[in-house]
Amino acid sequence: MSGTVSERQRIDKWLFFARVVKSRSLAAKLAQAGRVRVNRNKIEQAAYQIKVGDVLTISLERRVLVYRVLAPGARRGPAEEARTLYEDMTPPAPPKDDTARASPPKRDAGAGRPTKKQRRALDRWRDER
Repeated sequence: MSGTVSERQRIDKWLFFARVVKSRSLAAKLAQAGRVRVNRNKIEQAAYQIKVGDVLTISLERRVLVYRVLAPGARRGPAEEARTLYEDMTPPAPPKDDTARASPPKRDAGAGRPTKKQRRALDRWRDER
């Protein structure tokens, strides 16, 4: 690969160049743990070769990313350059309920510990959510 970028690229290198993970070793661990799918097929090798047009499903700790590969990476550049490597197809997060945003009952500062009756009311409120 002397200076040119081939059509195919290792999944760990691409994840690193696309700034999905902070290091190439973390990208390799992610692939080996089976947390990356290429065109719906689970892969377990960091050396798996991806190509332009492949759809990657990456499960990270708190979210799932769906990317279509637009280009192989040549280096780990700035974020703007990394965004040119993929098309983000991640579905939008579901809207949160208004009831979940309701704040718990307020207590006056310095009111001391809640009484047993107040604790039961708090418990009922928490169970309703």
